[in-house]
Amino acid sequence: MIYIDPHIHCISRVTDDYDAMYLHGVRAVVEPSFWLGQPRTTPGTFRDYFLMILEWERERAASHGIEHRCTIGLNPKEANDSRVAEPVLEMLPEFLQHEGVLAVGELGYDAITEAEEKAYIAQAKMAIEHDLPILVHTPHRDKARGTQRSIDVLKDLGANPDTVVIDHSTEETTKMILDAGFWAGHTVYPNTKLTPERFVNLFFDFGTEKMLLNSSADWGEADPLNVPKTAALLEKRGAEREAIQKLVWDNPVQFFGADRWNLPDSLAAEAAALA
Repeated sequence: MIYIDPHIHCISRVTDDYDAMYLHGVRAVVEPSFWLGQPRTTPGTFRDYFLMILEWERERAASHGIEHRCTIGLNPKEANDSRVAEPVLEMLPEFLQHEGVLAVGELGYDAITEAEEKAYIAQAKMAIEHDLPILVHTPHRDKARGTQRSIDVLKDLGANPDTVVIDHSTEETTKMILDAGFWAGHTVYPNTKLTPERFVNLFFDFGTEKMLLNSSADWGEADPLNVPKTAALLEKRGAEREAIQKLVWDNPVQFFGADRWNLPDSLAAEAAALA
């Protein structure tokens, strides 16, 4: 089986992680821009960071056999920082033209503030104008309210639900997201967000349609192998291999778009042979 991790912060990982990911079947990743754990105080630091994940990190991944793509956006936590929010929103359109960009994100809510909503709406409009998918971050606190607000705003803007993944979903929100017609992204962590066992239960409740699985694997306590590990647990619990392969390969390709991915023919052929 081969895998795409559609939400992983590779900049937080060491090269040994890339080697381990490749050995476990991960062949492609999507790296969303995110909060680095410490506030950035000037807009230029965002520019350098965007270029780093778009260029240097892509080369680093490729040297370990992994195709690397990005989503670019102003994260909700730093949308509250007036020192950087407006200038970063102004610079985003130039990055959305980059060949390595598959979507706009992470955008959404952290503390569900007016500043976060302003940045969310501005970036969602950019995504619609640039014909790009949207990756939505849902808050870790008050998740149901933040998720419902995320859905309501996108509906008001006329966003196509087929082009939006609402991420970090849990048992509290997956049905809400799918019922609204959006993609539901599931971040599997060792101890927080969702454990592999909890995602397996969701899989058997909802199947593969508009479902995504990711590790996030940022600078916190995380595991960059959680996509293949969760897939193995799914198989152990009786899921069909064809359904698992759809979840961990076909669905990310479908959501972001095969043309945007522009993956090597060899990978597409390998995935097709496993289907």
